[in-house]
Amino acid sequence: MRNKLIYLVSFILLLSVAGRVQAEPFSLGAAEDITLGNDARYGPDASSDGSGLEARDIPSRRHVVMISYDISALKNEGIFSDVSFSHFSHDLHGETNVYGVIESLDILEVESLTWNTAPGVQNDPTPALDAPIELDLADLTDALLTFSGPGQIAVRFSTDTSDALADFLNSDTDGIVTFLFAASAENNQLIVRSMEHAEGGSFLEGDIGGFLENARSPEPADGALLADTWVTLGWRPGDFAVSHDIYLGENFDDVSAGTEGTFIGNQTANFIVAGFPGFAYPDGLVPGTTYYWRIDEVNDTEPNSPWVGPVWSFSIPPKTAYAPDPSDGAESVETDTALSWTGGFGAILHTVYFGDNFDDVNNAAVGLSQGSATYTPGPLQMAKTYYWRIDEFDAIDTYKGDIWSFTTEGAVGSPDPANGAEDVTQTPVLTWVPGVFADSHEVYFGADVASLELKGSGNLGAESFEPGQLEWNNTYYWRVDEANNANADSPWTGPLWSFSTANFLILEDFESYNDLDPDDPMSNRIFNVWLDGFDNPAINGSVVGNELPPFAEQTIIHGGSQSMPMSYDNAVGKSEATLTLTSSRDWTVKGINTLTIWFRGGAGNAAENLYVALNGSAVVNHDNPDAALRNSWTEWNIDLQAFADQGVNLANVTSITLGLGNKNNPVAGGSGVMYFDDIRLYAPAP
Repeated sequence: MRNKLIYLVSFILLLSVAGRVQAEPFSLGAAEDITLGNDARYGPDASSDGSGLEARDIPSRRHVVMISYDISALKNEGIFSDVSFSHFSHDLHGETNVYGVIESLDILEVESLTWNTAPGVQNDPTPALDAPIELDLADLTDALLTFSGPGQIAVRFSTDTSDALADFLNSDTDGIVTFLFAASAENNQLIVRSMEHAEGGSFLEGDIGGFLENARSPEPADGALLADTWVTLGWRPGDFAVSHDIYLGENFDDVSAGTEGTFIGNQTANFIVAGFPGFAYPDGLVPGTTYYWRIDEVNDTEPNSPWVGPVWSFSIPPKTAYAPDPSDGAESVETDTALSWTGGFGAILHTVYFGDNFDDVNNAAVGLSQGSATYTPGPLQMAKTYYWRIDEFDAIDTYKGDIWSFTTEGAVGSPDPANGAEDVTQTPVLTWVPGVFADSHEVYFGADVASLELKGSGNLGAESFEPGQLEWNNTYYWRVDEANNANADSPWTGPLWSFSTANFLILEDFESYNDLDPDDPMSNRIFNVWLDGFDNPAINGSVVGNELPPFAEQTIIHGGSQSMPMSYDNAVGKSEATLTLTSSRDWTVKGINTLTIWFRGGAGNAAENLYVALNGSAVVNHDNPDAALRNSWTEWNIDLQAFADQGVNLANVTSITLGLGNKNNPVAGGSGVMYFDDIRLYAPAP
């Protein structure tokens, strides 16, 4: 049995950019760090238990953390790419915003600062203890900004913008970069290990030395929501670009493929206008529409030109109300809650419909009209589902809103699959958390709302239901009603939930694994299912799982919340991990003909052959000998006929093996770490 110790939670923001020349990895520790608080100035161990730096927002203790790095030596080595910022924490409540302080105000000697002298931390030099933390972060975006006013100090980094952190480092000219952590909401807290702490502090990690050939730093940021019907799109050119091919459209796949109708033109300027007469979409951008765009960098003197860029997007808000609070499907909502929403594009009047019956709210024609985007329904019952709808009026037309729902505290909740989940296995096990008053339940299930049928019942402690084999690519609805004969408010009708099955067979998504003790009957550690070379390193150099919990990877993922990390050391010739199939062994259903595996390696890996084997012997190798060097998620599609030609009975596949090296003729090689996710089987498109 492996001896893997529980360690600190790792909080990592991964931000990546495209590169041309293979770069060298770097890891840089903090040069200075400190916690600044309204009630005191803290040293390297600021938290109450002396474990690290504390960012917190509560009325009596409002703190931010500032950390500086000296990157002057690294800047002489080339361009930063594939950069991540990491710090180790033992305590995290809620989200913490990370900001990069602009160059004119960054300070290497941050330990000399106080709460009142730190740039932009607050506007009032003597704040009351119950005053909120104030950061003058006007006009924030997810790209580097040019600041002109006093107190404007930072640009926020977001996982939505992959290259913001690398751009921030590459734009620096004085060799000093400083970051600020601030709680994103009241009562949030983060304990950051200080640089003096025994376990180490915060680190900048990534690659340096390569060139960046792709367009990057889209403006507006990828995924932005714009409150207008025209836009100026800008970007930072690739290092070799002479001109830019521009694609814009309303369909992701069309823009990604560059199909006819999405090509706007080629130009030397690094901006375009859309939604304005004389430009693309001259009649204006349409509310409620998402637009996709792509920039390919062109240089006819370069043999690798054009360099195809990533697909970015922006959206125009809909005419209907959106962003409800409580969110649609919210659980455990307080009984005295107030409702709020974001008004539709151009809305001047909102009509509110509210009740505990879906059909009544959906069919209602008369509601409460008001100018504000908030509504207080009054005291609500516990353990009850409520429905609400907002119709918007823009002085010309009325736009009927969606039906939203929430459930008050004390009710059944936490459905699995989650409400609205997609790509669910066709043989799911439905589970839920019972309400606080329930001692029995009834499960209703069907292919549409009108056909919900009672499928089963049970008592407290039996919160699961298996609907059997479901159709592919279909939506199903379910509800759990609860009762307690000793409670006068019983029975309680549960909220309506739904999920959609996948149009493919899910072989492995790595979501079921946990870190529970092996003696726990619910233990399902990943390396006990995917068998590696841990117990036989002389012939198999693989080790599945992280060294410390969580053993399944929870940061570097393709889909869901987990992937499988596998280290390889081919000094013994090969490294592989094998899954014995207990279900989904018939690979002929629905005309399945393709095995798909998502994988990711890294620039620091040794270039070893990547292979997959079925039933222990039939092997297919990846056609790229440098596949293990890929530092972004890559889809590998394999025609199942390649295994059938080697004698595999596709109606009875017993195992699948992922490996690096030469399975049949092992040859000593190098080492590295791979990540695998979303192993699926697809049928031909209809």
